[in-house]
Amino acid sequence: MQATETNSDIPTSEELIARARALIPALRERAVLGDKNCSLAEESIAEMQAAGLFRVLQPKRYGGYEMSPNVFYDIVMTLAEGDMSAGWVYSVVAVHAWQMALFDDRAAQEVWGNDTNVRISSSYMPTGRGRPVEGGYIFSGRWGYSSGCDHCDWVFLGGFVEVPEGQPMDARTWLIPRKDYEIIDTWDTAGLRGTGSKDIVIKDVFVPEYRTHKMFDAFMCNSPGNAVNTSELYRLPFGQVFSRAVSTAAIGALRGMVDCFMETAKTRVNIVGVKTSDDVTAQVAIAEACNAIDEMTLVLKRNFEALEAYAARGETPPIEERVKYRFQASYPPERVSQLANRLFKAAGGAGVYNKNPYGRFLADINVGRQHAANQFAMFAANWAKVQLGVPNQDFFL
Repeated sequence: MQATETNSDIPTSEELIARARALIPALRERAVLGDKNCSLAEESIAEMQAAGLFRVLQPKRYGGYEMSPNVFYDIVMTLAEGDMSAGWVYSVVAVHAWQMALFDDRAAQEVWGNDTNVRISSSYMPTGRGRPVEGGYIFSGRWGYSSGCDHCDWVFLGGFVEVPEGQPMDARTWLIPRKDYEIIDTWDTAGLRGTGSKDIVIKDVFVPEYRTHKMFDAFMCNSPGNAVNTSELYRLPFGQVFSRAVSTAAIGALRGMVDCFMETAKTRVNIVGVKTSDDVTAQVAIAEACNAIDEMTLVLKRNFEALEAYAARGETPPIEERVKYRFQASYPPERVSQLANRLFKAAGGAGVYNKNPYGRFLADINVGRQHAANQFAMFAANWAKVQLGVPNQDFFL
């Protein structure tokens, strides 16, 4: 059954961010358990759900809030201050409510028709193959890195329709219910252990046409769901929204690392009697990290304000801006990794103990940087080439 929120039912952005901030102590306390179990605690998911956080990008027609992506990313960064794995899982699961709005509405009815709290995980690796049959496709494949899949009842998967030789590629997102896929526990990693980003396996499952979403439609900002979900929120480019979903938690994690560092630095004295608060190396590391957080957050917000303005005018953002924003989305994890390393070094011997969170923050940041969407060099090259007059080579924009 559809649920439409009234304005009085929808919390303000400030209230939602405050709710996220209130979760930080519990997330920080549970982070060790998440690392041990290689999965986020059920309690953390339940608390995010109770706080309404998963509804931020969800259509109002299904009980959502239809808020600006800038509110969403503020929540991501806030949660990641407590635990980057929690911020990451929230980010990549909650963003799927936005893409669900782009599908044919029959798909949304299947997912949310009886329960608007249903969650979706994903793996956009293009490893699936769909063989056309009457009414849809027979779909198979194996995917890695489905963050938060233990806590979700559906999954978005990347893959191609099998087409005759010489025909253009047809890349899509495929929506699959839990009964049709197997979760394989492969997640034993150096960081982001709490994300539980396990493998998904599918063998010869029928997927109706309406449970696929063409990447070309996403690129053109004109998808089947736009017929019923008319908010400008759903006219934003898919690549811009998704790429920030896997890079923004790193900014919050750096903020969390800085906060922990400053708290201990107030009283810490090293083995030769020098106060950390008087250590120039530590002072510079803190200042540079805080300044970078400010810069990266401002760029994030500026870019989405511009993208939302294009959508409000009914315009598609020009390629020149999209390739620029794509690079700027991929670059924060690299910058954050460098700054986090400086903080870790400045922490001295205290940084090596697991009772302090520095090592976990650093490991989580470094693993997040490894995501394919955060390989900034290729996006830097594409942006530079477009500025030099070379045709754009990236359509995940």
